[in-house]
Amino acid sequence: MALDGDSFQTSTRPVWDSASRGSLSERMPFETHHVGRVASAPLRSWWLDVDVDGAEFVPEFGGAIIAANHLSFIDSLLLMYSLGRPVRFLGKAEYMDSVLTRTLFPAVGMIPIDRSGSGLAGTLRVARRCLEDGHLLGIFPEGTRSRDGQLLPGHSGVAHLALATGCPIVPVGLRGTDRAMPVGSRRIHRESISIGVGPLIGPGPISGKRPTRRDRHDLTDRVMAAIAQLSGNEDPMPVEVDSSERLVAG
Repeated sequence: MALDGDSFQTSTRPVWDSASRGSLSERMPFETHHVGRVASAPLRSWWLDVDVDGAEFVPEFGGAIIAANHLSFIDSLLLMYSLGRPVRFLGKAEYMDSVLTRTLFPAVGMIPIDRSGSGLAGTLRVARRCLEDGHLLGIFPEGTRSRDGQLLPGHSGVAHLALATGCPIVPVGLRGTDRAMPVGSRRIHRESISIGVGPLIGPGPISGKRPTRRDRHDLTDRVMAAIAQLSGNEDPMPVEVDSSERLVAG
């Protein structure tokens, strides 16, 4: 399967195989993902009626970036268990303040990250290692939840990682999660949820070389345009290519 016109093919050698599992995979073993998938099935299939279109675009093996729009606190939970493979997400370290969240969130695939300026290098290092170990890594390019459902400007962290690792990007559009659990709500309302997955976007021929600011901008623009189409948004707002390379959603 070609990646959006680029030469990268899903049949190439995977970045990771079963003989080289790292500590990141130990944080979320298959058994944990299976239990979480089964436990969340009633929520996904009955209460929320989650429909996934385009799941065939998710690579069967190897590292890839799941890039989705961000509407609700439950977005990452739904993506973790709806795409056929475990998906890890970078999450705010503040989520680990209680004993419950310190135990639950890493178990279901969240990688806690310090979002302060001093923690940026560590964030990128952990994210890159996750991809190089062959995992799916979920990132919300907007960097925060949209309050009105409209797609916000995309940050360049997704492009930075794709260009650094050569991993493809899987664009995803979420619909309905903002109605199921609006920003500020502590309750999940019954709602139909749509998850649209689009064709893979490869990092292009510059992968492996030193990318420029323009390279990151252009790739981010392609990703945000795909997410906009999948999520039913109009043309996305201008891309924000900034020094923060924002990766962790709020």
